[in-house]
Amino acid sequence: MSDTTEIRTGWAAMFDRDRASAALGMLIETGEAGRAVVTMVVRDDMLNGFDVVHGGIIFAVADTAFAVACNENDAVTLAAGADISFLRPARLGQTLTATAARRSRSGRSGIYDVQVTDEAGNTIAEFRGRSRTTNLPVPTR
Repeated sequence: MSDTTEIRTGWAAMFDRDRASAALGMLIETGEAGRAVVTMVVRDDMLNGFDVVHGGIIFAVADTAFAVACNENDAVTLAAGADISFLRPARLGQTLTATAARRSRSGRSGIYDVQVTDEAGNTIAEFRGRSRTTNLPVPTR
């Protein structure tokens, strides 16, 4: 009898343990070295007092796409910093898509751009993340 248990590594293993992204309903559409596409449907509990998506929620979906794109192997890579520009509001029921792409990687540092769009292709936000590969152990949980 063969063991068909899949051993997941890199971003897939990270995402399996990512309770925050799971709680927000994020799905990975594409995950590969230096590139990722993550989607999320906007729920009522994601809205701020003006009935538009809270900026922290938009940041979160961009940050998750960034994390998937920069965790391409078993080395733990974290954000060293990030900036976001909010360009238009998102609303209840919309599907947000965060598309991350590596711009540069040298040694333990990287730069990634993430565009967050709605289902009509309108740009909601632009995010730039700076990564740092660490010597931290990969969690076993």
